[in-house]
Amino acid sequence: MDKRVEIAPRKNLLSIMIPVYNEANTLGAVIDRVRAVPVQEGVHKEIIVVDDGSTDGTEAILRKLKDDGIRVVRHPQNRGKGAAVRTALDHAAGEWALIQDADLEYAPEDYPELIAPFLRDPAIVAVFGSRFLGNIEGMKLPNFIANKLLTWFTNLLFHSRITDLCTGYKLYRTETVREIPLVRDGFDLEHELTAKLLKKGCNIVDVPITYTGRDVSAGKKVRWTDFFINIKTLLKYRFSGI
Repeated sequence: MDKRVEIAPRKNLLSIMIPVYNEANTLGAVIDRVRAVPVQEGVHKEIIVVDDGSTDGTEAILRKLKDDGIRVVRHPQNRGKGAAVRTALDHAAGEWALIQDADLEYAPEDYPELIAPFLRDPAIVAVFGSRFLGNIEGMKLPNFIANKLLTWFTNLLFHSRITDLCTGYKLYRTETVREIPLVRDGFDLEHELTAKLLKKGCNIVDVPITYTGRDVSAGKKVRWTDFFINIKTLLKYRFSGI
């Protein structure tokens, strides 16, 4: 495993963190789109891919990418998306850090809209790409209801105004996030982080994005049981210390 980055976050650098688990069918296309999209004038990109113990040929794809200017870190065994994101944060050298899934549900072409609030207001700590403010295609009704309920529950607990808690596009100010102890290994790491940011009174804003959903047959890994895990995580960090 690569060593953790110890330098201070580099100004005007966006660290794009891509957690990967068995996404050989889509990873190459995602990387190509991430590379191609411009962010904002004066803003540069670095790409950090964390292979979370893939067994489907993803590792072979990443070996080629590692020699092409992309930082690749591998977990020998699958530990969960949250663990992969935490590893990526350890290696992020940018002023901002963005979670980019390795499938094709989210469009890298939305990067300019995601980064724009940071360039306007230095007080912003996180920007969430809201599917419900933008364009949604292919989201199943149970997922729609679960997303809406989790967002409503979060706003109730923390008196916030988030419109899409479960979005896969979350962009953070790296230095602030690194100050927060994170422990969750699963999908609920993002709920843990959101809860801890809201408890600290951090400024989170939403911007519209485009979303094209996929189902389990296409590789979607979130399951109905994650809904209850997320509820438990939100309650835990609302009523416990940071």
